[in-house]
Amino acid sequence: MIAAGPLGGLSWPRRTQRLSLRPAQPDDVEQVWAFRGLPEVGSWITARPPDLEQFRRYFVLPERLDTTLVVSLLDAPDQLVGDLMLDVQDAWAQLEVRDRARGTQAELGWAFAPTAGGRGYATEAVAELLAICFGELGIRRVEAACFAANEPSWRLMERLGMRRETHSVRESLHRSGEWMDGFAYALLAEEWRARG
Repeated sequence: MIAAGPLGGLSWPRRTQRLSLRPAQPDDVEQVWAFRGLPEVGSWITARPPDLEQFRRYFVLPERLDTTLVVSLLDAPDQLVGDLMLDVQDAWAQLEVRDRARGTQAELGWAFAPTAGGRGYATEAVAELLAICFGELGIRRVEAACFAANEPSWRLMERLGMRRETHSVRESLHRSGEWMDGFAYALLAEEWRARG
């Protein structure tokens, strides 16, 4: 399978004990919409177009497809249970060393079908994403953020050994109109390796 962006040089699909991960393709849109369109999922994600056709236009943007993986069960490879974002970025650096900071960190994100909840699929999938980041991609730091009220998301980050670095108070405007607290987490490659 051929992928663009930072995912392009890797071998796909990636398999874990129970899951398969691969770069998203345009024809995945309906299955991804099936869970991202649900209120309990859509409430927490950055962009939630109101219907499938608008979501389709958003989903197939090259900058989105280039950073999206889809997750399926090994025993049901045609049934998607979640998606992951892997956005490789440059770290902040002073001008004289900026070239050494290129592509050294990544922002991660995820959304999973509620029907897949409670089985450890998200933990398994994001653990594999960390292995990709710190292994093949040579990333030195990963980051992820969520609304503080999105407890399943921040609990996932903590299960994976990520460190809460920021608690921002009423800093994020939710589509409901409410200003909400946010959490930001991070993990360094050496911390990940030390955990074995």
